[in-house]
Parts: sequence; structure tokens; C-alpha cells
Amino acid sequence: MKQVTLRLDDDLAADLAADAARLGRSVNAHAAVGLRALVDPTAEGEELDRIRARLRRAGLLEEWPRGERERPDPEDVAAARAAGATGTMLSDIVSDERGPR
Repeated sequence: MKQVTLRLDDDLAADLAADAARLGRSVNAHAAVGLRALVDPTAEGEELDRIRARLRRAGLLEEWPRGERERPDPEDVAAARAAGATGTMLSDIVSDERGPR
């Protein structure tokens, strides 16, 4: 499982926490449901439908027609992942820029 750090303005963070508390779930779980609705057009359920409706009204949801999108070849995906895992790590670049401490 990956961890992601998000920078949210204070009002949005408070709204997210209040909405999560209202539903009796953690902020992490609540944000994960919203992100799933945003990025996975095949995920289904009433809650995801409500979230998508809110995103649509805000102009934040671009919808793809179901069934018209081809999945990439798994071997091509594996090759792209392998190629993407090469090069200098960002943490090394940042450390080099900062110099010795």
C-alpha cells in the first residue's frame, strides 16, 4: 500500500474531516473513496455515484464511455514500469542540491 501526502487548504481539510466524522470513518478512508470515484470508472455503488455526481457538478470529472477504451497490453505495461524505475531518485537529486550538512 502506498502513502501519499496531499497539501489541502485549511477549509478543505476541515470539510473533509467533518464529512468523514459524519459518516463514521477515518479521513483516510473517506478520501480514498472519493479518489476511487474520481479515477476508476468501473467502480460501482451508490456512494461512488453520489461522489461522481458532485465531481461532475464541480466540473472535475471527465467521463470515458464505458467499454470503448482498450486496456494496454500487460507486457507493454511491464516494460514501461521497468523503464520508469531507472534513473536518479528524486531524493538523491534533492540531497545533492542541498549539499553537505
